[in-house]
Amino acid sequence: MAAVAAASLAPANSFRVVLAVAMVQAAALAPVTSLADALAVNAARPVIAGKPFEYGWIRGAASAAFLSGTLFAGQLVNPTDLIPIIWMNVALLAVAAASTALLFRANPRSAHDRTPVMANMRALLRMPSFRSVIVVSALIYGSHALYDAFAVIRWSHAGLDMSTISVLWAEAVAAEVVVFFVLGPWILDRLGAHAAALLAATAGVVRWSVMGFTDSLLLLSFLQPLHGFTFALLHLACMRIMAVAVPPGVAATAQAIYALTPV
Repeated sequence: MAAVAAASLAPANSFRVVLAVAMVQAAALAPVTSLADALAVNAARPVIAGKPFEYGWIRGAASAAFLSGTLFAGQLVNPTDLIPIIWMNVALLAVAAASTALLFRANPRSAHDRTPVMANMRALLRMPSFRSVIVVSALIYGSHALYDAFAVIRWSHAGLDMSTISVLWAEAVAAEVVVFFVLGPWILDRLGAHAAALLAATAGVVRWSVMGFTDSLLLLSFLQPLHGFTFALLHLACMRIMAVAVPPGVAATAQAIYALTPV
């Protein structure tokens, strides 16, 4: 569905059409992240018992792919236009759809084992640890919303070209990859999930306080790596808490609620 929606962007010539296509694509892609995170977190549960597998390795690989795509697309858009990027998007989404065949197949639960979704949600919201995750993540990820929506517009108006902007985004995601793979697990093991979340929030205060008052390329290049803390470190802390607190049977529902709160 997301690939078909992406293909529909090529002939789109009005805001209404672009909005409709974007909504369809977002609706198609939204469950994918929640399901993928639920699968990865459940697979990483043994790390609590000392087995060598980290959720951050999976999410870090995804961020590395995002980094590569951002850099490549940013360099491509200037000498050409958006059409090649649209068709690249279609092709990559089609490959992603085909790759789901590689996922392991869990045994389906019988009808009498299935709990209604609303009952699962109520059970999750009764958990103090899960409620804390939702509140903290909503506050910190919510602070990213303005940045995600308007940073490119602001930087463009400040005179930065698209290739430079793509490098700034790639710098942030590169820091994210480093935190997911290396720094994040190390910090969590030594400080714990709650202290890691506090560190992420503090980095957010510094990042937004300075970034809101400057369009200096030099300062922006120093601020962008804080994304590794404001996003990746907090995400790892939340996943570590959820891996312990949330039962596997409601992991996907928990991830969906977690993904919804910043919105």
